Amino acid sequence: MRDNPTILMCPPDFYGIEYEINPWMSRSRASDDVEARRQWRALFDLLMDLGSVVRLMPPVQGLPDLVFTANAALIWNRVAYLARFRHAARQGETAHDEAWFRYNGFEPRHLPAGMDFEGAGDALFCGTTLFGGYLIRSDAPALQWLAAQIGCPAIPLQLVDDRYYHLDTCFCPVSPDAAIYYPPAFDDYGRRTLTAHVSTLIAVSDDEAARFACNAVVIGRHVVLNTGCPRLEADLGELGFTPHSTELGEFIKAGGSAKCLTLRLDGEDAAVWP
Repeated sequence: MRDNPTILMCPPDFYGIEYEINPWMSRSRASDDVEARRQWRALFDLLMDLGSVVRLMPPVQGLPDLVFTANAALIWNRVAYLARFRHAARQGETAHDEAWFRYNGFEPRHLPAGMDFEGAGDALFCGTTLFGGYLIRSDAPALQWLAAQIGCPAIPLQLVDDRYYHLDTCFCPVSPDAAIYYPPAFDDYGRRTLTAHVSTLIAVSDDEAARFACNAVVIGRHVVLNTGCPRLEADLGELGFTPHSTELGEFIKAGGSAKCLTLRLDGEDAAVWP
């Protein structure tokens, strides 16, 4: 584990289901504001207890999904490759993300026009390789452009289930050679590619995938995830990881969980940056 892992979060002061841009979201199924704040605070406290330094982005009224900081950018050293959101409902977040990164000593960079890209939600390092989800929210050329900028190998993975619209909802590297994944979220080529490039893959079941088992935060040998994933917790334990579950059901209503609510600013533990 890196010393004092640093994580960006955004309080859920203005979080809510105000539009529908993925199958989990329904304006007829509102989030409970009090419970959402309680769940977010429990995640915050747990990450702090595990030795993390948590930095906060100010919430902004009218941007309910700003709480999902994983989508703000892909971080590489002190560069923040900013998201270019596909849906208009989220495009207002980028100016606030850019201002935060610039003020806090990062160099914000925009992708070329015409490339959709949704940050660390769709781009995850496992070792030296940058894996990228594409089709539903991000474009494959965006991943290839990022890899060229960084100087690393890249593997685009087509996502085929609208419920798992970002890579971090169905794939979670836990070390440079191991990852959690939900096989049905990928096409046959994607499954074969993951098997060929990641030596240890932990498959999650349908019911635990729907509890966002793959949307986990890795802090050294600790894995923080939503409740209701006992099989994955057992599998992680067999590999020497310690799972920590915390209820995040109010955020699943918007299609997010622990990983979506966080952005590592100092490099994921599974990443080996070039």
